[in-house]
Amino acid sequence: MTDLLQPARIKRRHRAERRFRRFGLAAILLAATVLCILLVSIISKGYPVLQQAKLQIQVHLDPALISGASAESIRRGNYRKIISDALATIAPDRNPATRRAMRALINPFAELTLMEDVLRNPLMIGEKRMVTINAADDIDQYLKYGSKAAPRLSAMQIRLIESLQQRGVLRLQFNDTFFTSGDSREPEMAGLYGALKGSMLTLLITFVLSFPVGVMAAVYLQEFARNGRWKDWIEVNISNLAAVPSIVFGLLGLSLFVKFFDVPRSTPLLGGMVLALMTMPTIIIATRSALQSIPDSIRQAAQGLGASPIQVVFHHIIPCALPGILTGTIIGMSRALGETAPLLLIGMVAFIAQIPDSVLSASSVLPVQIYIWSNDPEHAFMEKTAATIMVLMVFLMVMNALAIYLRSKLEKQW
Repeated sequence: MTDLLQPARIKRRHRAERRFRRFGLAAILLAATVLCILLVSIISKGYPVLQQAKLQIQVHLDPALISGASAESIRRGNYRKIISDALATIAPDRNPATRRAMRALINPFAELTLMEDVLRNPLMIGEKRMVTINAADDIDQYLKYGSKAAPRLSAMQIRLIESLQQRGVLRLQFNDTFFTSGDSREPEMAGLYGALKGSMLTLLITFVLSFPVGVMAAVYLQEFARNGRWKDWIEVNISNLAAVPSIVFGLLGLSLFVKFFDVPRSTPLLGGMVLALMTMPTIIIATRSALQSIPDSIRQAAQGLGASPIQVVFHHIIPCALPGILTGTIIGMSRALGETAPLLLIGMVAFIAQIPDSVLSASSVLPVQIYIWSNDPEHAFMEKTAATIMVLMVFLMVMNALAIYLRSKLEKQW
């Protein structure tokens, strides 16, 4: 009887295995589909930022309007009239209404941009130069999406835009402003360079503080600490800290570093210190796992040759465990790069237009910049939000690729 039932059991088992494989394949396809939809949505919304509507006009830097070549006299120059005269030369007529419409085509910071160019090169004074100026946000949206995206444009402005576009004076060009400038209230002048540099400085502080402390703590716990209640208590708390919500570390940084140690708010130094607290448990756990994976035969061989416990660890164990240590560290840094909640609590949500030049300068970071721009109703800022997400994703992929490369390059087979 048992022999008769055996083929039926085998068939049922095979059917169950096929169902399991189909469910696994369906889960993978579903996850891949959702990921593709997410990537396509982000890229489709963000890639238009790579182009910006720009006007090419010839300006005459009349010495009568810029009195002197000193920095102070250059700042006092009448750049409004210089740009107005340049716009008048490309206007289809000299009607005052046309001139006002022409003036509305350029961004409000055009005069400041021209002044900065002259400050960098005072020899321009007295010459006629062809300069490129970012057009206003509405013009940029009109060239990219049509009249529906720029309802504030008048019929006269639309005619001017089409006329200048046909003459080649106004066209879409590579948006270098997005990659070379800081934040701005005007979307056509806003860039992510300030937040990108702030993220790099913050990650540098995070690495400098968390890596040596985390690795040394893991080495002590794994190789030197005696087994007992004290060690067990520390290990449990480290595991708990790795699972604590990130916003708790922001509250800790606010109460400890800001209120007690008076560290300046909204700086990469403070952000790095807070993220170091959050990253350290991850580095400790990853380092301990890497140390545990090293065979005891290596320890015993080194001790048999007369190496001291310190020499065994630093000359043999840590070099062998280095791939796992670096991989865990980079993964922890990747998590820190994408954190927003703890940084909001320490003031890094403020509007900061300047590019940070040190770890003590006020700064933003990429995730916080995404949060700020996502709350702005203007469509141009939504574009910049998606583009900044793309940059952040590239940053994370580079860090993860580095972790994979280091593991494959340094990993040893036992």
